[in-house]
Amino acid sequence: METRDLDMGLLRTFVAAAERESFAVAAARVFRTQAAVSLQMQRLEAVVGCALFTRVGRNKRLSDQGVRLLEYARRILSLNDGAYRAMTQEVFEYPVKIGACADAVDTLMPEYLEMCAETYPSLRIDIQVGRSRWLASALRRGDVDLVVDVAPHEEFHHVVLRTSPVVWLVGARFHYQQNLALPLVLIDSACPFRGMALEALAQQERNWRPTFQTSTLAGIRAALRAGLGITPRTIEMLTSDMKVVDHELGLPPLPSISYRLYSRVNDCSESAQKFSALIAPR
Repeated sequence: METRDLDMGLLRTFVAAAERESFAVAAARVFRTQAAVSLQMQRLEAVVGCALFTRVGRNKRLSDQGVRLLEYARRILSLNDGAYRAMTQEVFEYPVKIGACADAVDTLMPEYLEMCAETYPSLRIDIQVGRSRWLASALRRGDVDLVVDVAPHEEFHHVVLRTSPVVWLVGARFHYQQNLALPLVLIDSACPFRGMALEALAQQERNWRPTFQTSTLAGIRAALRAGLGITPRTIEMLTSDMKVVDHELGLPPLPSISYRLYSRVNDCSESAQKFSALIAPR
C-alpha cells in the first residue's frame, strides 16, 4: 500500500484550526495569514484524499475524517516535539539534591517539579524532607544543594519564593464547643506555625488545649479530617474538606509566612543553579 509523509507544519496548522473552529483564529496562533491557513488545509486534504472540515455559519467544524485525523495529528506532534526536546536539551551530570520542609513539599514543590520537567527533562531531582534544624545541617554539610523552608536560616543566601497568609483551619467534621478551651492540632515540637499561634492566643488571652500532636504534616491533615481541632497553616493547605474559621470563631490574626530558597554562597552545582533560576520569582 502506498504511503505518503504528512508535513509537520500542515499538521500543526490543522490542530490549531480544529481546536479553534476558525481559520482566522488559527492563523494568529501559527503566525500566518488566514489565506495561508486555507491553502495549507487544502494541501493537507489533497494529501489524505478527503475533506477535513465542514462549514457551519462562519466557523469550520471537523468532518468525521477530520476528527479521525486530529487524534493522530496530536500524537504525531507530541512525538515530534518530544524527540526534538530530547535531542536538544541540556544534559546534566548530577541531580539536584533538595531539602524541604513538609509544608513546601505539600504545596510548592509539585508546581516546581512540573516546571522543571517541562524545561529540563533530563534533570534528576532528589528531595529529602526534614525539619528546619536538620535542613540547615544538611545544607551546611553539603548533603543537599538547596533548601526550601519557612524557618529563617540567616547563614545562607536566600530568595523568597512566596509569601502566604497563615489562617486557622478545621476539617468538615469539626464542631466547636464554646464552653471548652480552644482545641488545637499541633506539630509536637518547635515550628513557626506552632510558635505564632500560641503567641497570638496568649496576646488574646484565649484558653487552648492540645487535642492532637504529631510530628508530621500528614498527621495534621488526618487530625483535621477527623474533626479533632484547629490548626494554623498557610492558605495553600486549604482543600475542599476544610474551611477557614478565623472570623467565625473570633480567632486572632496570624502573620504571613515566607517560603525561602536557601543555598550556600558560591558553592552551587550547575544543576542547582538552573533549578534555582527556574523557580525564583522574576
